[in-house]
Amino acid sequence: MRLEARSLTVGYGDRAVVDGLDLAVLPGTVTAVIGPNGCGKSTLLRALGRLLPARSGTVLLDGKSITTTPTREVAKVLAMLPQSPQAPEGLTVADLVARGRHPHQSWYRQWSEEDEAAVAGALEMTGMADLAERAVNELSGGQRQRAWISMALAQGTDLLLLDEPTTYLDLAHQIDVLDLVGRLHRDGGRTIVMVLHDLNLAARYATRLVAMRDGRIVAEGEPEAVLTEQTLLDVFALKAKVVPDPVTATPLVIPISHQHP
Repeated sequence: MRLEARSLTVGYGDRAVVDGLDLAVLPGTVTAVIGPNGCGKSTLLRALGRLLPARSGTVLLDGKSITTTPTREVAKVLAMLPQSPQAPEGLTVADLVARGRHPHQSWYRQWSEEDEAAVAGALEMTGMADLAERAVNELSGGQRQRAWISMALAQGTDLLLLDEPTTYLDLAHQIDVLDLVGRLHRDGGRTIVMVLHDLNLAARYATRLVAMRDGRIVAEGEPEAVLTEQTLLDVFALKAKVVPDPVTATPLVIPISHQHP
C-alpha cells in the first residue's frame, strides 16, 4: 500500500474537519473523493499530500509516516496539485513545468539531460509543447490546468493528488482535463486521487469512489456500489434516480427536484 490514512483527524483552529478517518489508496486506481461542501474532501487531500499536519492518527507513504519522511523524498514519490494554484506574473509554461524537477536537484546535481527530457515529455503528454513559451497567466483555464498537471508530471512521481482539477472550467475543458487524467492512469499506470463535485464525471472517470460526510467516509468502492439512491440520500440529502449512462454504462445521477413528488 503506497498511501494510507489511519485514524486520521485534521482540522483548523478548534474544529476537526476530518475525524478519525481510515483510507487506503489502492495502487493503480483512480479514486474520486465526493461529498457535500464542507465535508472535509479537500482537507483530507491536503493531509494526504502533507500540506496539513494531523492532530491525531497518521498518513503513511510506503509504510512510513509522511510527516517524518524528508520533504524531498516525499516529492519524488507524490505530486500534489492544490485548488486554483497561482503562478508568478510572466512565468512561462516551460519554466513552471521545470519547477517540477526541483526535488531531483541538489548542490551536486544540477540541471541535466534527464531533467530536460522529463520536462519535454510532460509537455508532450499534456499537449502543451506548443505553448511552452507562453506566459501561464495568458492561458485559458483549461490550458492552465494542463500546465500545472505538466509540472506535477515532471516530478516523475506515480502518485498524483488533484484537488478539484475541474473547478471554474466549462464542460468541454472539464472533459479535456479528465481525459488527460484517464490517459495518465491508463498509459502511465499512475495512481490518482482527486476531489470532484460532479458525480456523473466522477463515476465516469474514477475506478473507485470515496463518499464523505461530516469528516467521515460513508461509502467507498466501485462507482456502481457507491452511487446508489440510498447513499445519495444519506450523503447529500438528495433524492435522485440512478440509471446507466447511455454512453459509458457507468452510474448516471438524475436529481429529483423538491418541486416534483
